Amino acid sequence: MKLNISRPICFFDLETTGINVAKDRIVEISILKIFPDGREEEYTQRINPTVPIPAETTAVHGISDADIVDAPTFAEKATEVYNLVKDADLAGFNSNRFDIPLLAEELLRCDIDFDMKNRNAIDVQNIFHKMEQRTLVAAYKFYCDGDLVNAHSAAADTKATYEVLKSQLDRYDDLENDMKSLSEFSTRKKLADFAGFIGYNDDGVEIFAFGKHKGKLVETVLEQEPGYYGWIQNADFPLYTKKVLTAIKLRSLNTKF
Repeated sequence: MKLNISRPICFFDLETTGINVAKDRIVEISILKIFPDGREEEYTQRINPTVPIPAETTAVHGISDADIVDAPTFAEKATEVYNLVKDADLAGFNSNRFDIPLLAEELLRCDIDFDMKNRNAIDVQNIFHKMEQRTLVAAYKFYCDGDLVNAHSAAADTKATYEVLKSQLDRYDDLENDMKSLSEFSTRKKLADFAGFIGYNDDGVEIFAFGKHKGKLVETVLEQEPGYYGWIQNADFPLYTKKVLTAIKLRSLNTKF
């Protein structure tokens, strides 16, 4: 089934140095950009993460330090990557919990203000898990009746994810071929940040989702315990979480004046 889109959508996959969104780095990025007229644009780039790739991570995606020693750093490619995705919705496999948050961190480190407020995020893994409970390799076999060659290479995983989503739309009549609807369906929990430290209550107001202030309104905590903001800003939290917290703090200050 052809995707019903009114603006571009970028299917993308990252291979990284690990799974810590705040600390780990990209070693390969692949983007498949689909345009409303059906045109496709592909982009794959190896990245020098400037830190060692652990052996256990290399064992998963097959990329070693020697493979990227002459590759550009993400800082050298950040503008190029951002220009590809800035006008598009985003889609991937486990992308809501990992790929999008990590991409945001890398862009923010390069002083590129990446935001998801005005775009949809479709996580094909979440659709799959809600419908069938499997991995990407199994999803490709189940939906596309094929064997996924070169699994855990960014380009292969990106193309497979695109094919799986189209097949999901063919298979499930109750899945609406609309990016906003797919985004809502593939989102497990609505969060203010990517990493899940700041969520929303039933009234749509930001609350802390961790620690001693879990469940409390962010604005109330920042007003009653100003030092908590400084602690988060100086601690090892993702840059996007810090950005969201700062925006809430500034919004709260603006409403007072």
